[in-house]
Parts: sequence; structure tokens; C-alpha cells
Amino acid sequence: MRILHSSDWHLGQHFMGKTRQAEHQALIDWLLAEAQAQQVDAVLLAGDIFDTGTPPSYARELYNRLVLALKGAGVQLVVLAGNHDSVAMLEESKALLGALDTLVVASPGDDQLLVLKDGQGQPGAILCAIPFLRARDLLQSEAGQSQEDKQRGLQQAIQDHYQHLYQRALARRAELGLELPIVMTGHLTTVGASASESVREIYVGSLEAYPSNGFPPADYIALGHIHRPQKVGGQDHVRYSGSPIPLSFDEARQQKEVLLVELAPGQCQVSSLPVPSFQALASVRGRLEELRAQVAALCEGIDSLWLEVQLEGEEHLADLQARVAEQLEGLPVELLRLRRVRSNQGAALGREAGETLDELDPLDVFARRLACEELEPALADSLTGLYRQTLASLEEGQ
Repeated sequence: MRILHSSDWHLGQHFMGKTRQAEHQALIDWLLAEAQAQQVDAVLLAGDIFDTGTPPSYARELYNRLVLALKGAGVQLVVLAGNHDSVAMLEESKALLGALDTLVVASPGDDQLLVLKDGQGQPGAILCAIPFLRARDLLQSEAGQSQEDKQRGLQQAIQDHYQHLYQRALARRAELGLELPIVMTGHLTTVGASASESVREIYVGSLEAYPSNGFPPADYIALGHIHRPQKVGGQDHVRYSGSPIPLSFDEARQQKEVLLVELAPGQCQVSSLPVPSFQALASVRGRLEELRAQVAALCEGIDSLWLEVQLEGEEHLADLQARVAEQLEGLPVELLRLRRVRSNQGAALGREAGETLDELDPLDVFARRLACEELEPALADSLTGLYRQTLASLEEGQ
């Protein structure tokens, strides 16, 4: 059986004032062509199909196009909810999409044990389709618990959830009397995973990442939430596919990919399918006088470049935006973000004259304010953890 593993599409993302609609449409066209060329039986999207819980109408339309395109190609689609997705929104069309060979698993309350069919319509693999797991889905709050106690309890509950589903999969395989591979999914951070600035972390503190040894011995584990494609713990069968398009400037240099997983009894072979760049994206860093040469080199052979500029040593210039525009004149470039790179001595919040809030995220602002206080490192770490928890709670409730 052949499966394409992808995740973190973030349909509807509003990136520095720019829509990603054309890129996502091109991605759907490319994925359809690859699914047919590789004779794929199923596509797994391991969470964050949408960027927010209330995606714009064009993002929903893209989602529907993906469903119809894969249905027309005879490829089954499995959609798992991520932390950005609205459970209610995904479930409202679940029954309708089921008639189009698309299986949607939005919460632990859904049927998470699925049998995937191969190209001949025969059972090809057993799927433990696990979406993003929230604490409220698995635990009951207890008075007097510390944050560490709650985090340990959540990790244990997640591990129990995986183990329980794996045992059910073994029982289902025995019931079918077939040596079917077992595939599991997940949308979470694991120990050692390398994130990027576009990943909004949900877990906080020293226990924020789920231990990779907590997964059962499934034949393949398809993960989402981390946007860099990578193996987990050096294991070829435990993979993040990463996002198929760069979702932040620090992802611009990554080769995006989807994963082709070939399964047979006792066998799992994983190979990467590089995703083309549908919109050039780049970040450059240096002094103003170096800017044009750097950007001109990046523009060779492309029609449009979305650009971030990080300028060094230009704190004193009040008309920096105009000077940068002059350097970029005539190049096929849209400047989406301009940042000043400052010395460590200017890191305190009160010294950031000329730096605007749109250059900072909420954690940056909090860190700058905290740096103004003379706090013990342990207390500063604790306050930062509480602040991250507050941000995560607000994002989870969106």
C-alpha cells in the first residue's frame, strides 16, 4: 500500500499582508499529479489543514477542491485536526465528505480506528487516526495541581491513548486475519524536534515535548505540527513531513516535501518527494550598502520575490524604509518585513527607540519587559512559562 503523508497546510494563512491562495492551489494541482504518478492509495494530512478556526471562504473552497480532486483520482483522503483547526468546523461537513472517500477525524470522540483500502479495494493498512489531543479531551482538572503535575498527567494520558488504540489495532488485525501494517498519526511536539518561528507551541515548560519512546511500535507514525521535515530520534518510520510551503521567513531556505510511504507486511519504506517553490521567499541580513547586491543575486531567474530585510548598524537612520526602497528599485521584489538587528546592549525594552511592535511577537515583548527587571533566573523562567501557557490557552480557544 502507498500513502502520501503531509501536514500543516494552513489554508487561509495571511502572511505579512499577502494571501497564499495561489500557492495552495498550485500545491493541490502538484499533489494530484504526484498521487497519480506514484499510484498512491491514500493521502494523510496530519493536522492544521486550516490556519485558523474561522478560515476565509476561499480557504474552505480550496479544501473542497482538494477533496474532489482526490476523489476523482480514486485516492482516499484522511484529514486529522490540528491545534489551529476548529473541531466543530471540520465536523460540520464530515458526513458529506465521507461520501466522497474523505475521512475526517477531528477529536478523540470520533472513530479513530480505520481500515485503509489499497488500489484493489482490499484492506491495505490499519490506521490509528489520532488528531491534536487537548488536555480537556483527556483529563479532568484537579484542585491543587501544579503546572508540572498537569503536564505530566497530560503526557501520561496521551501515552495511554496511543497504547490503547494500538492494542485495538492489534485486535482488529487479528480479527481480519490479515498481516496488515499499522499506521499511527499525531499532531504534537516530540523530544528533539526542531521547530520554526511559525509554529505556535502548545506545551510549556521543561515537559513541553512528548517523549518519542512513548509511541507504540507501529509500522509508521505520521506526525504534524512541526514545519521542518525530519525524522524523530533518528527513526526512519517516525516522521514529520513538515509544511508543504514555507510559512515563515526562517523556513525560506528549507526544501519542502511530502513523504511517500510504501507499506507491506513487516516492511516500511519512506522516501521524500520535493515540493516545488510556488512563490519565492527570502530573508537577507547585512548593511544597507550590501543590500542590492544580495537581493539581485536572489532574483536571478525568478519573477517575484517576497523579502524580509534584517539591517545591521542602521539604528540612527530615521528614513530607513525609504533608503531600503531605493536600494530595491527595479528588482522584482515585494518587501514584506524590515527589521533592524541590534546589539545586545540595546536589548532592553526601554532602549528600542525606532523599533516598532510589528517587528516583535508577544514573546519578544514579554522578554524585553522581563529583561528590565533584576530577577533570579529561576523566577524569570517560571514567569516566561506561565506567559507561554497563557498565550497557548488563548490560541487554543480561538
